[in-house]
Amino acid sequence: MAAFDWKKLSTTERVIAITALLALISLFLPWYGWSNSAYSFSVGAFSSGYGWIGALLVFAAGAYLVMLRSGSNMPKTAYGPGVLVLGASVIGAVIVILRWITLPHGSYGVSGAGFSYGPSIGLFLALLASIVQAVFALRLFRSTGEALPWAK
Repeated sequence: MAAFDWKKLSTTERVIAITALLALISLFLPWYGWSNSAYSFSVGAFSSGYGWIGALLVFAAGAYLVMLRSGSNMPKTAYGPGVLVLGASVIGAVIVILRWITLPHGSYGVSGAGFSYGPSIGLFLALLASIVQAVFALRLFRSTGEALPWAK
């Protein structure tokens, strides 16, 4: 197996790889938090519900593409990489968006004397990475010329 060469990836594939890395990093940052003037509390992705599944799918889509392009011995599938990466990216993005929409958020009191609660930096990073990856996965899918599974 030859060494991996980052320069051989297209711009679209690089963006998918970078967003996969961002999704992985987001899993270890706070996803939900509560704070007031004296205290703050936050929980990570694995303690904030099902959203981590979406971020993990986004990471898996990017990891699969990078491993495929690096010449790793990947198992044969009935569908091409465009369909697989697009599917995992879109499903992951939908899960992360649903988690973001369904998390309670708000604030109470005046600035400095009240408290606020809601999504934190990790969820916002996963949200950004998943949406960007889904858009670029669509570009990758279109460039491969593959057919959708139900269009065959």
